[in-house]
Amino acid sequence: MQATQQKSVSAHSQRKKKEARETFLFTLPAVVLVCMMMYIPFVMSGYYSFTEWNGISKAAKFVGFSNFITIFSEKSDYLTSIWFTVRYTFLFMVFSNILALALAVALTKKFRGANVFRGLLFIPYIMSMTIVGFIWKFIFSKGFEKLYELTGAGFLNMSWLGDGNLAFWSVVFVGVWQSLGFYIVLYIAGLQAVPADVLEAAVVDGATGSQKFFKVTLPLLGPSITTCIFMSLTNGLKVFDIILALTKGGPGTSTYSVTMKIYDEAFTKNNYGLGSAEAIIYFIVVLVITQLTLKAMSKKEVDL
Repeated sequence: MQATQQKSVSAHSQRKKKEARETFLFTLPAVVLVCMMMYIPFVMSGYYSFTEWNGISKAAKFVGFSNFITIFSEKSDYLTSIWFTVRYTFLFMVFSNILALALAVALTKKFRGANVFRGLLFIPYIMSMTIVGFIWKFIFSKGFEKLYELTGAGFLNMSWLGDGNLAFWSVVFVGVWQSLGFYIVLYIAGLQAVPADVLEAAVVDGATGSQKFFKVTLPLLGPSITTCIFMSLTNGLKVFDIILALTKGGPGTSTYSVTMKIYDEAFTKNNYGLGSAEAIIYFIVVLVITQLTLKAMSKKEVDL
């Protein structure tokens, strides 16, 4: 009996070792790729932020904190780009979530063609941001010009990409338009997960339509709201391709995002040291903002 138990324990131990060995072998390629594509470049970027390097020469000149001092000097556009990115991200978050939630509530109602509208609203999201930028650049220039000739509407004759203020709002509009379908899908999933008996109980207790939404449905959408706000926050903070296609940061620096600034510094001006320093600072800023947002939103979630 004891010998049988020992064999069973030995077989179980060998099986565990085999499973651990297989797990290690299967995850090793993924770990190596992640390290090569993310962690090693991040560490190297941290090193290059303390150097002066053009990306071509074999040796990088160590300059200490000189790049970080340059970033916050009066000649740098870095703070201007941060201010644009903060404003864009805030408006992108607000408009994306409010419009997506409103449309999701409307599309969860039973009416003919609801699925068609869902598909139409989701189509822009599956398109490339660069393609979307070029499409809207054509619309703002040639499309609005033609519509103005046909209708005579004054707002169509405005310089939507040539004026700094209008260019800013144009970028916000296109960003929200492109990503709206994604957040609608997330909110629809959250609305469909709200228990029907809870809503029925609210109606029985005498809650009106608005009270049922704001007092019952909205608190139970906490996980969906947290997800959408976090996704819109990160998407707003990393905005790049739509600006590159639509305005290239202009006119002037009115639509100059931080990611555009880092790209220009490193890949246009070949100043990889300063570009790496800007990227490290922005990484810290994004890390702090996202963690504070997640912590604040998680406290407001309601468990079913």
